[in-house]
Amino acid sequence: MQTYEALSECRFCSEVSKNNGEDPIGTAGTFDYWLLIEMRQPWVEETLSKDPQIVMLRELLKQLFIRHGTLLRPVLIAPDREYSQRESTRVIYYRRPHRQFSTFTKQEYIVPKGDFPTLVEAILISLMKKPNCLDQFAANQVDTSHLREILVCTHGNVDVACAKFGQPIYRKLRQEYNNQVRVWRCSHFGGHKFAPTLIHLPDGRHWGHVEPEMLDLLVDHAGDVEGLRSHYRGWAGLTKFEQIAEREIWMREGWKWLDYQKSGRTLRKGLTGIRRFVYPLLNWIPIRQLQVLLDFWTSKANWAEVEIKFTSADQTASGTYWARVDGIKPVTTAGKSPKSGEAIKLTTSPQYRVSRLVKQ
Repeated sequence: MQTYEALSECRFCSEVSKNNGEDPIGTAGTFDYWLLIEMRQPWVEETLSKDPQIVMLRELLKQLFIRHGTLLRPVLIAPDREYSQRESTRVIYYRRPHRQFSTFTKQEYIVPKGDFPTLVEAILISLMKKPNCLDQFAANQVDTSHLREILVCTHGNVDVACAKFGQPIYRKLRQEYNNQVRVWRCSHFGGHKFAPTLIHLPDGRHWGHVEPEMLDLLVDHAGDVEGLRSHYRGWAGLTKFEQIAEREIWMREGWKWLDYQKSGRTLRKGLTGIRRFVYPLLNWIPIRQLQVLLDFWTSKANWAEVEIKFTSADQTASGTYWARVDGIKPVTTAGKSPKSGEAIKLTTSPQYRVSRLVKQ
């Protein structure tokens, strides 16, 4: 495999990452809720930062985390000629049903354009232990629980790699798989160095370095799961090291694993310096906000031990996987700050493998 230093023609961060063999696993965001909002493009940062509706959304999200430790991911989706309705706005809301689960529970609303800020505010306030706020929108709710959604990042205003590599994948999915899933162009959700990137809902699985030849596997859930290994960023129901272990379990269990209800827990991490002493003391304190910040602070651990509990939908199978995740040789990749098309600043990224996996 060639390294980036030998590929002077690479101008995009995702090309650097892919050509140097960076493994995307463990880079999916961890969320309890998703909020998809139809909004016309362009999604320019200057406009979004001044839009009173977006400002209100950001403030409510901040309060949700500060007060309740709630992790919600807002994503903008571009209106579609086939799916969307003129003078109306679609809002799709997903929530984690239980600690151990397989898919997020979905609610979808279609409201007049002028009413969508009130709906979004009602959804967010409902998460602050006021569920009756949504009663006023009962007539606007539509049942699309049978539909799957694929969100493809094409947000070129964040990074041109997302537009350059995301658009062709979006078009192929939209043209060839539209009878199986709804396909949306969406705003940035992190990880542009893995472009093209996409999210599959309602399961909340993230994908990167997406290739046309893998789409049958991804959409149909049939065939050799190993064909998806190097493209899988992880499942939103787990944190970083749990995601790494979960991929290895999926490769072993096959497609049935997707239907199992799952939960994860990181038991120990190999750390240095002050983190080595602070982490064991704080890891068992059941304050969600603290655990989120602690997980971020220790995300580059040398190793981790995790457990993944699972139960089949029909309750006939259940158990626990114990995994040891070890750091291996890091790879050279693009840094966070420069955007594609600019001078790329190189950095190293930790890489991991599952060195031990035991099922009980």
